[in-house]
Amino acid sequence: MKEKLCHSLEVDDMDAAVFKAMLHFIYTDAVPELDQGPNVVVALAQHLLAAADRYALDRLKVICENKLSSGLTVDTAATTLAIAEQHTCLQLKASCVEFIVSTPAVLDAVLSTEGYKDLAASSPSMLADLLKAARGRKN
Repeated sequence: MKEKLCHSLEVDDMDAAVFKAMLHFIYTDAVPELDQGPNVVVALAQHLLAAADRYALDRLKVICENKLSSGLTVDTAATTLAIAEQHTCLQLKASCVEFIVSTPAVLDAVLSTEGYKDLAASSPSMLADLLKAARGRKN
């Protein structure tokens, strides 16, 4: 209970901007930070989703999932899929898989990203899911 003795609390495993956005959400039920430019939004939403999952902020988690789902690109799809798998976001996972296998060109482009290489290393079971989804698209 050293928090009672200190006037400050240190959160080591979270970026200050993510913590600030999470706190803002807790007090206002809004996340205006997710209305910034697309590059900032994706990174923030990914980290906020992890924080929301960790602290059981279900509404914030859903907001982040929706933001990530609507902003999927070739560059973000595999990383977002890994995050969805890690934090049990079934709708986001489905959106990522659907995006990745939407066309052969998108699939090929995603397969050449660093995010895909990281996904293959961290979650090989996801590769089987992608193969099944891609196979289903051809039928």
